[in-house]
Amino acid sequence: MDTENLQPETRFVHEGRAPQDYAGMVNPPLFRASTVLFPSVAAMMEAEKNWHAVPYYGRHGTPSTFAFEQSMADLEGGYRAIAVSSGTAALTTAIAAFVKAGDHILTTDGAYAPTRKFCENFLQRFGVETTYYPPTLSAEELAPLIRPNTKVLFLESPSSLTMEMQDVPALCALAKQHKITTILDNTWSTPLHCKAFALGVDVSVHSATKYILGHSDAMLGVITTTENTYLRVKQAAALFGHHAAPEEIYLAQRGLRTLPVRLKQQAETAFTLMTWISQRAEVAQILSPSWQEDVGFALWQRDCTGGAGLFSFALQPQYTQQHCHAFIDALQLFGIGFSWGGYESLALPVNLQGIRANTAYPDNQRIRLSMGLENAIDLQHDLEKGFAALNALS
Repeated sequence: MDTENLQPETRFVHEGRAPQDYAGMVNPPLFRASTVLFPSVAAMMEAEKNWHAVPYYGRHGTPSTFAFEQSMADLEGGYRAIAVSSGTAALTTAIAAFVKAGDHILTTDGAYAPTRKFCENFLQRFGVETTYYPPTLSAEELAPLIRPNTKVLFLESPSSLTMEMQDVPALCALAKQHKITTILDNTWSTPLHCKAFALGVDVSVHSATKYILGHSDAMLGVITTTENTYLRVKQAAALFGHHAAPEEIYLAQRGLRTLPVRLKQQAETAFTLMTWISQRAEVAQILSPSWQEDVGFALWQRDCTGGAGLFSFALQPQYTQQHCHAFIDALQLFGIGFSWGGYESLALPVNLQGIRANTAYPDNQRIRLSMGLENAIDLQHDLEKGFAALNALS
């Protein structure tokens, strides 16, 4: 079926499905495999030439792996995708594929914490230097930071904690002028709301653990590429021994079918609660690119087609970390835990201690909320408990 001209919701239902190949089964079956048998040595040698695209050895992919990967690539507008064991595996493999000792990379200072840890605790040991830049820099402002040995520009738009949007098309255009590979963490927007490759990106990474799987019961990462970058990333994934488990692939295929419906409700709930929270006297600022007063709102309108369920807010300056923790501890429907994008709502204090390059961040305590699929009114009542606990300390 040609799905390219279908509406997004319809595409997410039908991408990567071929019932005629599996006795009419609606969903591609789950393949558990290590060894793949061949009818002859010649057939095995022929498969070896195309090991990255046909069943050759279980670690490199099965029919269900390839179906999911192609779905992700088609939905995002890329060439091919590579499924790995986690979002962290996706971002580290994507970066490592394009650097060697003596190289330099530019990384947004708002990046997901494991990205920073990989740069500082792994790449640095192998002679790769990282410069962190404020995520709101324009292309003109970023240009002086480029060196002759700069090989990667790492973007995250929006940042998953501080929520800044980046001018991805302008930054990618600058990178192309200097033959720098651009990598975008597109987890917040998903392929539904941001077509990374239409913006000029070379590689897009996702923590599929979040919205794609959507049920907080599995971990998976996906790297989507252009034709020029595919083999380099696939080879890096193979050398690192990365493998996406068959159960996770199956759950990710299933998650794709309901992603538009889930994300629509989560985004609507987020907007409802942002509107209510913004009117609270305890709150200084809403941090979300889909919030009309956010500095990144215009970029979000230009580059994305919808919102998500993850946002942060800053408390007024008089509130301390103790107030912040009391707020979160009082919540009952919002769980306290890492990750986001699942069916259940979560709350976390935002730790900005590791963010160094952008000195514009005020000292206000910040709280990050991830919307689940609960009713917005119930979630609002739960947040009222948090504000009551916060004010009880004042």
